[in-house]
Amino acid sequence: MGASFTNWDLQGVEPTRFVGFDNFANILTDSLFWLYLVNTFYFMFGLPLAMAGSLFAAILLSQKLKGIVAYRAALYLPSVTAGVATMLLWKALYNPDFGPINEMIETILRLFGFRDPQGPKWLEQVSIQLKQWGIGAREAIIIMGIWASFGGGNMLLYLAALTNVPQELVEAAELDGANRWRVFRNVTWPQLAPTTFFILVMGVIGGMQGGFEQARVMTQGGPAGTTTTLSYFIFNKAFTEYQLGFASAVSLILFFIILIFTIINWKFGSKEVSY
Repeated sequence: MGASFTNWDLQGVEPTRFVGFDNFANILTDSLFWLYLVNTFYFMFGLPLAMAGSLFAAILLSQKLKGIVAYRAALYLPSVTAGVATMLLWKALYNPDFGPINEMIETILRLFGFRDPQGPKWLEQVSIQLKQWGIGAREAIIIMGIWASFGGGNMLLYLAALTNVPQELVEAAELDGANRWRVFRNVTWPQLAPTTFFILVMGVIGGMQGGFEQARVMTQGGPAGTTTTLSYFIFNKAFTEYQLGFASAVSLILFFIILIFTIINWKFGSKEVSY
């Protein structure tokens, strides 16, 4: 924390000294900082879909079917793969020239009568339309994150929570004539509230700190800085430009942003949780 109030520079251009709030003033007037903050929030738009995907997978795997243990292991297995290896795989899948994703999209478009269709550039473009908004590098990374969530740790949390739903409540609702949707909405979903609240809080914390690996491995923060998050910004400032004082100040700002959102989640979200 103390380093954020100094001009600490690993290049040793000038002696390290106390600069007060100069680093924070420079950050708040830096347009790149605000772009990277927007990017950080933008990536979190995938969190609700990721949570829904985890819940959907958990519901499927909670069924009493023959060989369900094998299905659970098969779905969870990709989550134990090294993150870098998974990202390199997705980078190849997103390749605009020979990637399987574009091959599939172009094949489908040809079936609908489109001549010489061109798939998105994915990681190489900002977007298809509307300047920075559309299908581009940020959206590609969000899609990858949603896919990864289907069989990850959140799925296990929901699966464990589903096994603790009182079956007598489910049976009582079914005897009253409730269909599966009503049973889920009125019985199962309220029982999952503590787990959902925990996943939401941890997801927000992780999302605000995330984005470094994806940017480092897949895009180097591009194109046009649209995949650079605050964590990758901190890394570049500290270990590429050697401005450790500035990077420490950004880290402190990020800490307080996460703290504020956690307090908000805890204050308002916990009211909906019945333990």
